[in-house]
Amino acid sequence: MSTISSLSLGRQARRLRLDTLVRLRWLAVIGQACAVTSTFYGFGFSLPLAATGLMIGLSALVNVVLRLRYPVTFRLEDRAAFFLLAYDIVQLSILLFLTGGLQNPFAMLFLAPIMISAASLPVRLTVGLVALMVISASVLAVFHRELPWFSGQRLDLPFLYIAGVWLAVVLGAGFIAIYAGRVAEESRQLADALAATELVLTREQHLSQLDGLAAAAAHELGSPLATMTIVIREMALHLPQDSALMEDVELLRQEAARCKMILAKLNSLGQEGSGPLEDMTLEHLLEEVVAPQRDFGVKVQILARGEGAMPVCRRNSAVLYGLGNLIENAIDFAHAQVQVSCRWNSQRVKVVIADDGPGFPPDVLARIGEPYLSTRHADRRAKRDENDGLGLGLFIAKSLLERSGAQVSASNRSPETGAQVEISWARAQFEAIRA
Repeated sequence: MSTISSLSLGRQARRLRLDTLVRLRWLAVIGQACAVTSTFYGFGFSLPLAATGLMIGLSALVNVVLRLRYPVTFRLEDRAAFFLLAYDIVQLSILLFLTGGLQNPFAMLFLAPIMISAASLPVRLTVGLVALMVISASVLAVFHRELPWFSGQRLDLPFLYIAGVWLAVVLGAGFIAIYAGRVAEESRQLADALAATELVLTREQHLSQLDGLAAAAAHELGSPLATMTIVIREMALHLPQDSALMEDVELLRQEAARCKMILAKLNSLGQEGSGPLEDMTLEHLLEEVVAPQRDFGVKVQILARGEGAMPVCRRNSAVLYGLGNLIENAIDFAHAQVQVSCRWNSQRVKVVIADDGPGFPPDVLARIGEPYLSTRHADRRAKRDENDGLGLGLFIAKSLLERSGAQVSASNRSPETGAQVEISWARAQFEAIRA
């Protein structure tokens, strides 16, 4: 199965839909047409109606061609979306050139393609669109036709005002590109991390469901095996004892009996979920998680202490994976020892995983648990997983454990050195955990 790092989680789904751009351009076409017609016919201002109408009609034609050529669900490649947004900037620039340049209050519409690009395209393409917009705005600040105004009158705005509009548009584009881009990137990272979490949980659930699949297969194979057994018995009854085929029939009978024993074992796996392999105490749960981690040169110690009977839960793949990930992370950074402490009372169940390593850096401690946050990679003992370094490990573990009702917090030990992660359940929630 592919590793998380090799997957493009949701990349195709995140591409900009052509239908989105087409709808927005129709909105722009309608707005531009209304602005031009109301200016010319409503206010009686003089403007090049034919030229502006031609540019608006060209955008409408582009929309019609795109709608006829591609289905509604088509998603654009990044480069194609870039060129379509670049066209929108150029088309708006020509309209502004014909109607006063940056003196035209509709110059603020330069920001629309920048916002769309920042939210959906890579940074390098957004930077390209911002550069195109800055060049267009700079040209329009100097070269443009007169601003439409009353007949026989001319409105000349001071160049200082034009420079202020240019600065406002440029700074606005830069701010929107950074802000919208950052928000969109955080959303993409969170979506990818959640997808990775679901993938990990699905893998663990598939492993836990193998016993049920084996039992189902054993049940389905039972009928043909019973038929084969009957046929073999009938053959043995009708063949003479000194027949050369009797040895082969006896071999078939033995192999059929062996198959029956194997299927009986497989069939019993489906019922083991209600036995001792499924219900486990807190200490047994931790022992099972720690067992695969004891051969990496770090001493792992389990300490159990509580009030009353030790809590018991049902085996749960998400909890096993989450605890195992945290313990593996502690072992990776520990110098010599990792201590896993569990405590309980009538109200709460608590597990604390502590190591004697360098601890969490102060600048990332407050952000522990965010996706794609690498916390302590510089001091890591070994990198045993291809996905290490993605910053997903703690996020996935935290998400899976919180799904079971746990509260997860991270801190640095004091006065000892090292990091610790505390997982805490309400006892009733812990004992209600199911597979």
